[in-house]
Amino acid sequence: MRKVEAIERCNCDVIHEDVVNHVKEQMPKEETLYDLAELFKVFGDSTRIKILWALDAAEMCVCDIAVLLNMTQSAISHQLRVLKQAKLVKNRRDGKVVYYSLDDEHVRQIFDQGLTHINEI
Repeated sequence: MRKVEAIERCNCDVIHEDVVNHVKEQMPKEETLYDLAELFKVFGDSTRIKILWALDAAEMCVCDIAVLLNMTQSAISHQLRVLKQAKLVKNRRDGKVVYYSLDDEHVRQIFDQGLTHINEI
């Protein structure tokens, strides 16, 4: 017979209504929280993280990113499309070449905060 570990629960009968109400007032709308969760899902792929790392260092075209990561241009293009839809990267055309870069400073800050967090563990 397996022992089931008990889930920690609050044993009190009093609900801290003031705390609950305060947090409820501060909590973003459900739609905003959903969008935030979707944004974090984009960061959940190591290939996309590598691409963001590369684009933090320099503006690059698909060909260069593909060589850097030893992947096909098609695979890189697919990941860039996901990153662009999430507004994490932007592109600019110079003749026939399309260059990609981080969309703005916020992307760099998210990335830096994540690295700071994992390095302190």
